[in-house]
Amino acid sequence: MKPPEELLSAAILAREKAYAPYSGFKVGAALRGSVAKIFSGCNVENASYGLTICAERTTVCNAVAAGIRTFTQMVIVADSETPCPPCGACRQVLFEFAPNLELWVANLSGETKFYRLCDLLPEAFGPAFIQIPKASELF
Repeated sequence: MKPPEELLSAAILAREKAYAPYSGFKVGAALRGSVAKIFSGCNVENASYGLTICAERTTVCNAVAAGIRTFTQMVIVADSETPCPPCGACRQVLFEFAPNLELWVANLSGETKFYRLCDLLPEAFGPAFIQIPKASELF
């Protein structure tokens, strides 16, 4: 299954804006919200490595800042040998908003892989465990 072209293009453009002076590993992501608007983000590294923010999380933050809390699709692009799935922290943040998110990962060579987020994070911790509504139901 191929990624939606408009999301792939937005993720590629976002990747070009990444700030990765330490690793050189630039990543871009694009997310479709419930209103069909596309949000994008890139990774932002920091000299204090633990403060680095992944592209997937900056994308979620951009959408949430715009008032969108329900997501349907995401594309992540990195210059890697094989398509690179999101790290565990990003999977958890995405799960908060979209457990069934359709997710494509791609490299600059055009290779892609498709996942459903729930398959990448089985038995995930979420709002149900602390008996509060999902993020998308709060507002």
